[in-house]
Amino acid sequence: MDKVASKRVFDLSKTTLRELNQALHEVREGSNEVAWEVQNPKGSHAVAAGIDAPISVDVRGNVGYYCAGMNSQGTVTVHGSAGPGVAENMMSGSVIIKGDASQYAGATGRGGLLVIEGDASSRCGISMKGIDIVVGGNVGHMSAFMAQSGHLVVLGNAGDALGDSIYEAKLFVRGTVKSLGADCVAKEMRPEHIAKLQELLDRAGIKDVKPEEFTRYGSARKLYNFNIDNAAAY
Repeated sequence: MDKVASKRVFDLSKTTLRELNQALHEVREGSNEVAWEVQNPKGSHAVAAGIDAPISVDVRGNVGYYCAGMNSQGTVTVHGSAGPGVAENMMSGSVIIKGDASQYAGATGRGGLLVIEGDASSRCGISMKGIDIVVGGNVGHMSAFMAQSGHLVVLGNAGDALGDSIYEAKLFVRGTVKSLGADCVAKEMRPEHIAKLQELLDRAGIKDVKPEEFTRYGSARKLYNFNIDNAAAY
């Protein structure tokens, strides 16, 4: 571990992941240690997990599963690709993946912004509970499964069963959708949705893309309500 100017630098070929995460967990609001860099992650798991302070962490390389899990207030940028569960259960702050992300990116996230500049695999945004996710490429099957609240923005295409068993999350897809899941339907893009989508694109740093190019999807609100006409089926 070295100090370069005001940035703390951890080289995971020389120090352990436990030492890195322990140091990150010890940072408190008001600390002057706000800029961090992680070198040679080489696919390590749970890199920068559990941050609870307004700090910036640049990870120079690919990471394994659960990178930036449970992030609160931090800004984590992965200059590479991420394995399964990146930003899982994120509370606030932002996580930016410069490459691709594997399965269940942003799972159960409750807040903050997850940006995946490449593609995301299956179950992106599964059971999301308030997180905003912007994907520059495509998403795989079962994305936004049981998504409760928040927004999923996909600039590319979506795989099978998009939004299966969705609750009140809002999905915006610019490309094609292979199939919609149970209770997920295309919906009207009203002015408030255009404004919100523009805000998300701006926050993700995406330019030259117009909100009007997207289709909105959401819940038909038939699956999770008791329907007296179907009482015999319960």
